[in-house]
Amino acid sequence: MNPKKKQETKLLTKEEALSKRKWYLFDASGKILGRFASEIAKVLRGKHKPEFTPHVDGGDGVVIINAEKIRVTGAKEAQKIYRYHTGAMSGMREVPYHTMKARKPEYILWHAIKGMMPKTRLTEAQMVKLRIFAGEKHNMQAQQPISVEM
Repeated sequence: MNPKKKQETKLLTKEEALSKRKWYLFDASGKILGRFASEIAKVLRGKHKPEFTPHVDGGDGVVIINAEKIRVTGAKEAQKIYRYHTGAMSGMREVPYHTMKARKPEYILWHAIKGMMPKTRLTEAQMVKLRIFAGEKHNMQAQQPISVEM
């Protein structure tokens, strides 16, 4: 290496990121919600790649199966509450974790992953590459997802 020549950081362009995009298949059965969600957020952003560039959507697509088999630790099963507002006067609704898990297990994972993403416009583009399925079956065979063990 020449001591006079300065080393430059290689930044990823949008075109390069699109050409290198892959899809990964994750199984959520028996995994802990927060730890699993942080790993998925890392893949969606592209932080698992050596050429990570914060302002470019260089992340990969993620397919999650068995969302209904996700676990939480401690007393969260009884204490965790999902809140939303209907838009009407006094329209605040509260849904306990166990009810949400029975109704929409995909939402539990989506909500946790969304909360771990940065609060920027780029996040919406990265969240589009997330597909969550409650059961074992998924319809993403065309993307040829690579199975990942965690």
